[in-house]
Amino acid sequence: MYAALMTGLADDGAFSPDRQRALDEYVLRQGLTGLYVGGSSGESGLLDVEDLIEQQAVVAADAKGVTLIAHVGAPSVRDSVKLAKNAARLGYAGLSALPPHSYPFTDAEILGYYSELQAATDLPLIVYEVPIRTGRPIGLEALVAIMDLPNVAGIKFTSTDMFKLSMLRRRCPAATLFFGFDEVYLSGAVLGADGGIGTTYNLLGKLYAALDRAIRAGDLPEAQRLQDISAVFVEGLLDTGVLPGMKAAFRAIGIDVGPTRAPMAMRISDGAERMEKLVRRPEIAEWIS
Repeated sequence: MYAALMTGLADDGAFSPDRQRALDEYVLRQGLTGLYVGGSSGESGLLDVEDLIEQQAVVAADAKGVTLIAHVGAPSVRDSVKLAKNAARLGYAGLSALPPHSYPFTDAEILGYYSELQAATDLPLIVYEVPIRTGRPIGLEALVAIMDLPNVAGIKFTSTDMFKLSMLRRRCPAATLFFGFDEVYLSGAVLGADGGIGTTYNLLGKLYAALDRAIRAGDLPEAQRLQDISAVFVEGLLDTGVLPGMKAAFRAIGIDVGPTRAPMAMRISDGAERMEKLVRRPEIAEWIS
């Protein structure tokens, strides 16, 4: 279970090492397996490569003894390889990357991208299926071909196509499958996901660690109870926007990780007040350190 780590920003939107360290300190207390650094939850699509390289270094210094996966997906494969090689130098355990999506790339072009990226280092690579971000799913046969590449170890599957997830589990039995929708992680785990990577794990990592333990122990009532708490929290983020709401939630518990980078912004005028009420709900407050 990995937190898809958020990014600490200064008030002017610049990367803030101090705010990143404050966030890291909190997340590292959650009992998770590790951190997934520089992904969509970290606003990577709005950050410069130099910001992401600096963040990789700050997190690597903070998270000694914790498994780190660097998300290195960028519109250009050149930037992705640069990020991948930097993560390897810093001692990250693995890599992950969104497929290229700046243009309507073919499955063959996406396969070519992953082929070049997996060969750039010796680190295992987690590919990424996330139609909500890329605008389209990758075909099953193309995904299987990508996952057959030498250094590809698995996939982060952030899709509601649960039949496709089950087919991937059967077609790629040795692969590591991470499920990316926090609010329905139970569904993915039941269908064979090995673990989860999620945004709300930053704040509620203890909840998700407990949820996964309940699933592995076969305690379905407890797993359903914990998943319902997760769903209540995620529902509260729908009006605010996920990342603006998450940053407001952290401010509500006394940890300022800064704003989201423009143009991303809080969607409603009372978002901060709503998130403050949400984190004080007893069933949620129980899981906040």
